[in-house]
Amino acid sequence: MSYQVRSLRADEWPRAKALRLEALRDPVASIAFMETYGSASAQPDAFWQERAGRSAEGASGAQQIIAEGPDGEWVGTVTVLMEEAGTTDWAGMPVERLQGHLVGVYVQPGHRGIGLTEVLFDAGLEWAWAQGAERVRLLVHEDNERALRAYRKAGFTETGVTTTLGPDKGERELELAVERPESDF
Repeated sequence: MSYQVRSLRADEWPRAKALRLEALRDPVASIAFMETYGSASAQPDAFWQERAGRSAEGASGAQQIIAEGPDGEWVGTVTVLMEEAGTTDWAGMPVERLQGHLVGVYVQPGHRGIGLTEVLFDAGLEWAWAQGAERVRLLVHEDNERALRAYRKAGFTETGVTTTLGPDKGERELELAVERPESDF
């Protein structure tokens, strides 16, 4: 695989913005992401600069990992948010121990099915373990079969925790997680 997978640099915010807006145009974006293309595209540059700065190389609270294709095009991304024990996460769920939370997972259609998601996840997990995370989790809409398959293939398993996000309280988000390997403690 001739892809470079690395952390975002803060000055790359325009490329991070472009990739995020592309992800929000994906056919499953309405069940995959907690923001819309319309709301994200209306944000000023300062929003994107701050967002990139909070998750860029060297940040400790979050890390955005990007995949760069052979031609230099950004073709995938994942962000890991660190969540402290005793707090509540962005979705209002209690956090029981130090953990990473994967969000914003996206791989361009032409680069799916080749293992790139797993490579992005491996980089995100490595970063989370280096921050002391005991586990890494994610939330996925119960109807997002493509994402569920990819997450399970990457080693994530359902925890039994579910929540509702968004306006339709009849739709569920499933929590999947990976525990930190014992050898990493």
